Amino acid sequence: MDTDPLAPGRGEPDLFPVRPAVGEHEVIVNTPRAASSLRELEVEELEMAMEVWRERMRTHAGADCVHTIVNEGSAAGASLPHTHAQLYALPFVPAAIARERERFTAYWERTEGRNMLEDLLQEEVRKGERVVSIDREAVAICPFASRSPYQVQIVPRRPRARFEDDGPLGAALLLDVLLRLEGVLGAVPPFNLWVRTAPSGADHFCWRIDLLPRLTHLAGLEMGTGVNLNVIAPEHAAARLRDAITR
Repeated sequence: MDTDPLAPGRGEPDLFPVRPAVGEHEVIVNTPRAASSLRELEVEELEMAMEVWRERMRTHAGADCVHTIVNEGSAAGASLPHTHAQLYALPFVPAAIARERERFTAYWERTEGRNMLEDLLQEEVRKGERVVSIDREAVAICPFASRSPYQVQIVPRRPRARFEDDGPLGAALLLDVLLRLEGVLGAVPPFNLWVRTAPSGADHFCWRIDLLPRLTHLAGLEMGTGVNLNVIAPEHAAARLRDAITR
């Protein structure tokens, strides 16, 4: 959270501002049957789980930011063996998400009403080199300047600001991506998944799902500078995922 240490007055800067820890946290069980991974679910089961994510996100509509995640595997921070999602309803917009909000707004203003992610997706489909898979609801891509090997984004074919609104879920495509990762890597790797949905104050936005396999470890470059070192180009990763046998 951005806090101005000089807000109380330049003579007495507040260098260690604190506030009460408030907000909400929920754990959402993805299926009643024994399953350790989203990969083990049928499409209908995954759709049902994601509909629950959406419903729980709606109940926190008053939060400044609702962040829904799935951690799978101990290397990705999972502490429970059963597949589950977590929801965080935050009373502020984290800096990284606030920057995205600003970029969407700036793009909309500069292009006289165009959606940044919609235009980006159209260009990715036109070029084709980073596209992994497409269905009637969404497109899966290895994003330009991916943070790490085999990062995938799932983007709705038509821009929608909030994941929690009615419309496509991207469940079938998410399962397809997991199967492709299994086909390329021999098993679904530990991964972190999050749903990026419009935070408060975002009038021009588009939701997406990010899936980040944990195939490498953060080291001094990444942690010290925020610069990510990716040893597999997204174009190469997308090509391998496109060619993967999924069944």
